[in-house]
Amino acid sequence: MDAKKRMDELVSLINYHAKKYYTDDAPEISDYDYDMLNRELVELEEKYPEFKSPQSPSLRVGGAVLKGFEEVRHEVPLDSMQDAFSFDEIGDFDRRVRQAFPETEYVVELKIDGLSVALEYIDGKFVRGATRGDGTVGEDVTENLKTVKAIPLTLFEPYPHRLIVRGEVYMPRSSFDALNKEREANGENLFANPRNAAAGSLRQLDSRITAKRNLEIFVFNLQLSDGLIPQTHTETLDYLKKLGFCTSPYYNKYSSVDDVVSEITRLGEKRNDLPFDIDGAVVKVNSLTQRKALGSTVKFPRWQIAFKYPPEKKETLLEDIQINVGRTGVLTPLAVLKPVALAGSVVARATLHNRDYIAEKDIRIGDTVIVQKAGDIIPAVAEVVFSKRPENSVPFSMPKVCPVCGQEVVADADSPFVRCINVECPAQLVRNIIHFVSKDAMDIEGCGEQQVERFISEGLISSAADLYKLDFERIKNMDRFGEKSAENLKNAIEKSKTNNLDRLVFALGIREVGSKAAKLLSERFKSLDALISADEQQLISIDEIGTVTAQYILDYFRNPKNLDLIEELRASGLNFTYTSDRVSDIFSGMTFVLTGTLPTYTRDEASAIIESLGGKTSSSVSKKTTYVLAGEDAGSKLTKAQNLGVTIIDEAEFRRMSGN
Repeated sequence: MDAKKRMDELVSLINYHAKKYYTDDAPEISDYDYDMLNRELVELEEKYPEFKSPQSPSLRVGGAVLKGFEEVRHEVPLDSMQDAFSFDEIGDFDRRVRQAFPETEYVVELKIDGLSVALEYIDGKFVRGATRGDGTVGEDVTENLKTVKAIPLTLFEPYPHRLIVRGEVYMPRSSFDALNKEREANGENLFANPRNAAAGSLRQLDSRITAKRNLEIFVFNLQLSDGLIPQTHTETLDYLKKLGFCTSPYYNKYSSVDDVVSEITRLGEKRNDLPFDIDGAVVKVNSLTQRKALGSTVKFPRWQIAFKYPPEKKETLLEDIQINVGRTGVLTPLAVLKPVALAGSVVARATLHNRDYIAEKDIRIGDTVIVQKAGDIIPAVAEVVFSKRPENSVPFSMPKVCPVCGQEVVADADSPFVRCINVECPAQLVRNIIHFVSKDAMDIEGCGEQQVERFISEGLISSAADLYKLDFERIKNMDRFGEKSAENLKNAIEKSKTNNLDRLVFALGIREVGSKAAKLLSERFKSLDALISADEQQLISIDEIGTVTAQYILDYFRNPKNLDLIEELRASGLNFTYTSDRVSDIFSGMTFVLTGTLPTYTRDEASAIIESLGGKTSSSVSKKTTYVLAGEDAGSKLTKAQNLGVTIIDEAEFRRMSGN
């Protein structure tokens, strides 16, 4: 057998059947037979590595581990879109287009809620893939994109010499649910929604992790081609499909704006039946010639607009109100609902926030209520249907005693919260330890809520300090744990001992001391012992530490039980000193406010850069603000900055300023 010839045949066969499955939705062989073709190819590649193609389908499993992502400057910018939130705005868009082109045709597509990327091909071979970034500069994520099975590594003829297309990488709901179940079982933080999960998966430095996340893609635009250029958008999508791409689904052409509105409505109604998340519908001028003539504003192309669907609302019965006790003793009311399908999931619980929220909306047990997902993520009770209220209903009152420990609760005088002040309350113990091990605190991976509750119930721990005395021989013999999980947890706990002081201060759970305040305190006092000895004047001399927070800090360190905990942590070898991560003072004296979604940085990442260069971040805009760093969907903070004349920068300018 000619090994190279057979390997080439297998690559061709696998690519053909992948197109039939992913692009044409018309598979010709079973999954088993497809897997056998892949297995044969892998075996031959292991035996004859010199014949392995850079576009081999075996790369779908990942393997490359990168030190970081290199920047990619997009040859054709990946523009953002103007958003519309009403059909009147769609009508305004139509009128603007028809002023230039009275006879025009639109295409309406789904707006997939994912991560935009550019894919580049040379002579039909996939050579580079990059994230959108800020539209001009993105990140090279080629190795990770090779693991997305719906991305063709080799195109079907006739392909041009050079081609760049744009698509949206997303995570199907089924993959998202499976991933979160796995993370929950491993004690890891859950992803908030499929878009966040897709973004996090695509930016993994180890492509093997990306490969396990089952990402998909829809390609929706031809960015650059030195070959065939279709005349319309629909012709472009048909052409891309012939090359082997999965193109945007459910696209149709319409000549009237009324038909466009009807299609947007129709797509919105089937939103929850789709296997993936959408957050709107996109309206595009079909003619590429008309698009070119319409051009773009500074921010958006004039030939397209995105209609954003409002949060879905559903009516259901509020059957009960339960009370949860948080780590700081706050009693949080939770609505128990008659289960209802809402925005792609079944909702049976919803937050009621606090006593003021309940009183303001007059929410009562037995009410028929309207629920929605805030930001399409967190279920909340939006309003009461008073016309359906039972005659015997009574106003809801917060309990007088803690539902967990039975001790009397106290209503905060300066806030809408009711609080259990019993430091030995079991509910607070669980929440305190969960906070202690969380990512922004001691970051002990593999020790999530389930593990903490189990360790407490098994008598293994009764405080955060007991984590450093765990019996791992016993743990590895526990059901659903095993030797490897126990070893990983042991290593994570040992690693946490070397954390910088600010993480430990935050982990202690001092009231009103978040991660930012913990860092300010650590920078000022340099050691935990110095912080424990600080007086009120020393504490309030720190920016953003007021008299109330200072009193909470003093109260915490006056409590003998808290001092006992600290001494146990000291005995276990935890680091009690602070090492500054400041690398420069170029932002010294500057205050930044972050708003909107940045192209490549998370807010935490951008804040860390600012602080490492001597600057400060603030949550509110004022005349003292130096810069507002604004991303997509920036809201009232951006407006306030404009009104105050505060300098507004984007991520690209921030990168230049910070030397990144």
